[in-house]
Amino acid sequence: MRPSIGYLRWYWLIATLALIGYGLDLALRVSPPDAAQGNMIRAFYYHFPNWIGTSIFFPLNLAASIVYLSFRFKKPVLAMKADALAFACAEMGVLYCTLGLVTGSLWGRVTWGIWWTWDARLTTTLMLWLIYVSYLMVRGFSSASTRGVICAALAVFGFCDMPIVYMSTRWWRTQHPAPVFGGGADSGIAPNMQAAVWWNVVAWLAWGALIVSFRYSVEFRRQELESAKALDAIQENDRAGAVHG
Repeated sequence: MRPSIGYLRWYWLIATLALIGYGLDLALRVSPPDAAQGNMIRAFYYHFPNWIGTSIFFPLNLAASIVYLSFRFKKPVLAMKADALAFACAEMGVLYCTLGLVTGSLWGRVTWGIWWTWDARLTTTLMLWLIYVSYLMVRGFSSASTRGVICAALAVFGFCDMPIVYMSTRWWRTQHPAPVFGGGADSGIAPNMQAAVWWNVVAWLAWGALIVSFRYSVEFRRQELESAKALDAIQENDRAGAVHG
């Protein structure tokens, strides 16, 4: 007999906590201080995974939104699942983006002496965050009949900013450093940092995927109940019309 989804999530949670603990040990105890930044380099082990998570869950939000737009009339159940997944991924992407901005600000305060600077990378990232926060606000305040389409359109619009964020340090002179990977001949990380970086990336992505699985289940169930209530209301109106007719 296959284990239920609930048991799988418990195993997933235990594995995720183990990964986070191991990553924390590597980041704070095993990995050495940086020659230039000292112990402040340890912020990178959390700042970088946050942006990896942002770069994964916002595109997943886009993909799910496109599926929703493509199948909302042909396959309504599939469209509902896609919409629920889009919402869960947007929530997780906003959380990762928020943590990335916060950890970056803390790191910048120590490294640059300022909390924030309006350079191209930070400004376009803030715009990205605001767009997806707007997405979540629309989901909370719009009616059920228009919510999915409006949010899907916002997802497409918001994703257009992601390439600009990524390319900003290449297109303009910014205070933000060049990309760690793919930024040129001197990009990359030292061998003694590799384990701490990648184990933390795996750990925090596992955590994000776990939260998304919970939020997806909750949202899909909520939409099912919402649809059932709407159908019951339509049937009740039809019965009332038949009686009065």
